[in-house]
Amino acid sequence: METSSIRYPKPLILMVDDVPRNLQVLGSILKQEDCEIAIATNGKQALNFVENILPDLILLDVMMPEIDGFEVCKRLKQDKRTENIPIIFLTAKTDSDSIVQGFNLGAVDYVTKPFKGVELLARVKTHLKLKRTENQLRELIATKDKFFSIVAHDLKNPFNTFLMGSEYLLTRFHKLSEEKILKYIGSINDSANRLFDLLTNLLQWARSQTGRIQYKPGDFDLSSVSLQIISILAESAKEKKLEILSKLEKPTLVHADENMISTVIRNLVSNAIKFTEKGQIKISSEEKKDFLEISISDTGTGLSEEDIKKLFRIDVHYTTIGTSSEKGTGLGLILCKEFVEVNGGKIWVESELGKGSIFKFTLPKI
Repeated sequence: METSSIRYPKPLILMVDDVPRNLQVLGSILKQEDCEIAIATNGKQALNFVENILPDLILLDVMMPEIDGFEVCKRLKQDKRTENIPIIFLTAKTDSDSIVQGFNLGAVDYVTKPFKGVELLARVKTHLKLKRTENQLRELIATKDKFFSIVAHDLKNPFNTFLMGSEYLLTRFHKLSEEKILKYIGSINDSANRLFDLLTNLLQWARSQTGRIQYKPGDFDLSSVSLQIISILAESAKEKKLEILSKLEKPTLVHADENMISTVIRNLVSNAIKFTEKGQIKISSEEKKDFLEISISDTGTGLSEEDIKKLFRIDVHYTTIGTSSEKGTGLGLILCKEFVEVNGGKIWVESELGKGSIFKFTLPKI
């Protein structure tokens, strides 16, 4: 993956102050930094804001009505979701006790008013850079943990089936009925297919992490790619009495990396097969203003709200059992997210437990 293809969102800075003039001055200074700005005029607003959106940095006043800045900082640092957000106190309280209290509560910096705009901007840039570095380190650690989890657990299980099944056949072949022999061969074959899918995803994911997958966008017909994937997965679907339909118009033209998007669709359809029994899987699309929205829907087991939150995350080990006891690692969905985002799109899921799922992702139109 070429470095130039990685798209970082603009950092979000939350400014918290009960004086509108202060917010106006801060806003004019931060406009010099390539960032998004959000505003809260009191501590309660700030806490409500972070319930829904996590900023990359908070500029926090101390002296505010109802909930002061020290209390806001304390609550944020006590919450696992928000404890890593860097906080810079920006206040007229210049006594040493207040400064020490601010740092003891977990603030990364303490700037007293009146401040110099150039100095404040330099501090903001420094802490945003440190935050990004910290995020990258956390992701690297999570990536390493995910890798070892897969190697230690998910690769081990299929190999155990191979070893036990083949050993059983080898030592008792002449005593077994044809029916039992076929049963063990079927089990070994299932493990082989599972292992092949896992290794394919693992190798692609490892290559994406080391920058060995080149992003090569071009114009191609998504409907043709989908039909090829359907033909490859048709046998797996037939075994579970499933019908896979492509509702894509011919041609459905998009501008993206064909190999990456083929991997995305294959993984999403394979997942749909895993969690659906005697139903239908449908690939469809809807044209939006500047992009195409592709959907892979199924009539399967569906997902709870709690499970939806765990999807596409490298730092959460999420795995579930399919309707025919198929096992997975969640790695396929992580790979899907990376490939879709490299191609300038977004991916998400809409699901209800017991009623099926719709995985959706977007791609640029030609």
